Amino acid sequence: MTGLLDAPVLEHALLPVRPGEQDAFEAAMAQAVPLVSSIPGFRGIRVSRGVEQPGTYLLLIGWDSVEAHEVGFRGSPEYLRWRELLHHFYDPFPVVEHFVPVPVEPTRE
Repeated sequence: MTGLLDAPVLEHALLPVRPGEQDAFEAAMAQAVPLVSSIPGFRGIRVSRGVEQPGTYLLLIGWDSVEAHEVGFRGSPEYLRWRELLHHFYDPFPVVEHFVPVPVEPTRE
């Protein structure tokens, strides 16, 4: 498995967790991560808590393809459990988007 940032497709979602439920959300996410990591095409995951808005989490998941996420994961029994563990924490429900790398070279001055 290669690293998250090396993935051909990067899934991005801002997860707005209901006030006061952050600890329970983080515990549920710890249970959910092994579910997604078992899916073919998974490259890595990172969940980060907002500094300015501690009730907002950034979810990044690396995939081999959009289909690995949309068909492979969302069509799996693991996704049903993921949804059961996590979806009731969100208000409003998050928008999930996919991104592909843009070839850029860092500049140094």
